[in-house]
Amino acid sequence: MTTLFYGARKLDGHGEIDEFWMLVDGDTITAAGSGRELPEATERIDVGGRWLVPGFMDLHTHGGGSHSYDDGPEEIAGALATHRAHGTTRTLLSLVANPVAQLRECLSVIADLAAVDPLVLGSHLEGPFLAPGRRGAHNPDFLMEPTPFAVEELIGAARGTLRQLTIAPELPGALEAIDVLVENEVTVAIGHSEMPFELAQQAFDRGARLLTHAFNAMPGIHHRAPGPVVAAFEDDRVTIELILDGEHVHPDVAAMAFHAAPGRIALITDAMAAAGASDGDYRLGSLNVTVQDGLALLSGTSTIAGSTLTQDVALRCAIELSHISPIDAVAALTVTPARALGLEHRHGYLAPGYVADAVWLDHEWQVQQVWANGLRLSCPGS
Repeated sequence: MTTLFYGARKLDGHGEIDEFWMLVDGDTITAAGSGRELPEATERIDVGGRWLVPGFMDLHTHGGGSHSYDDGPEEIAGALATHRAHGTTRTLLSLVANPVAQLRECLSVIADLAAVDPLVLGSHLEGPFLAPGRRGAHNPDFLMEPTPFAVEELIGAARGTLRQLTIAPELPGALEAIDVLVENEVTVAIGHSEMPFELAQQAFDRGARLLTHAFNAMPGIHHRAPGPVVAAFEDDRVTIELILDGEHVHPDVAAMAFHAAPGRIALITDAMAAAGASDGDYRLGSLNVTVQDGLALLSGTSTIAGSTLTQDVALRCAIELSHISPIDAVAALTVTPARALGLEHRHGYLAPGYVADAVWLDHEWQVQQVWANGLRLSCPGS
């Protein structure tokens, strides 16, 4: 079974091409080009001059469609379906701070799912190794120091599918934990932290390669204390997560980040269960969350509790509010997060040898159809 996509305006990190076509065999793009001379295929899909971009990859998301990723296989499936309809074809499932026994169980569930669903990249532990004063929407009762036993226990529970872990580098034993995580091929992110500029640099030198949702739950940029964001800007090894929903980071500050770290901004959703759903009362881990006008707050507080963002909305915010070029905005949703996980050899471009993940967008950047591994996933409202 081969599928030919043709008549597209291709847009990926390599640039834009009109009259683009690509041939898919199974789960892989086998040929691509431009023009009206087209190869034979079993199925032909006319994109009609609209955008065709790679499938989006989300490094940091907690749920959607009224479902959470820490609530069992059925809930996970519901959340994944919501985000896939909005163009996210590959997902790292994020877990908030919870008791270690519960985290072990969730990691095992995700490992089972990743074994049968290649679109699930594995797990991301955002907790429990966070600074209490920068905990955000994490239950302080479940925060802990990264002891060697705790770190090894969580790595083991994931059975090789713990792909990312967020840690506050000032915690006792954190730098040594970074060494252990790197040795086990876990991508280390630093965040939810009071870290100064120099400690962030030290963590990056130990092997941390991500900054968790830049500007949020960390010191900001001060003219005499540049902080972790500037440390990440200056280090070409580091990928910088950014929640671009118009609430977490001002669009002009987001634009500054894109200009300061070209090719290293990964747009994430940090979405909780209300993403793609209605306002109301929800749970994030063990905490109550109230969503009003799309803004999620810990109930009774002004603390933002994740987002209600989907990645197609993040794309529109980048282009329309932050005035990022479409090429750079698409790259921040595709090849940049793939590179952060060492997957850029198969993910992030519409080119031969890459997985056949694609999103068809109209001229207003609205999702029309989604494919992953060469199979049609959904249309909006399906």
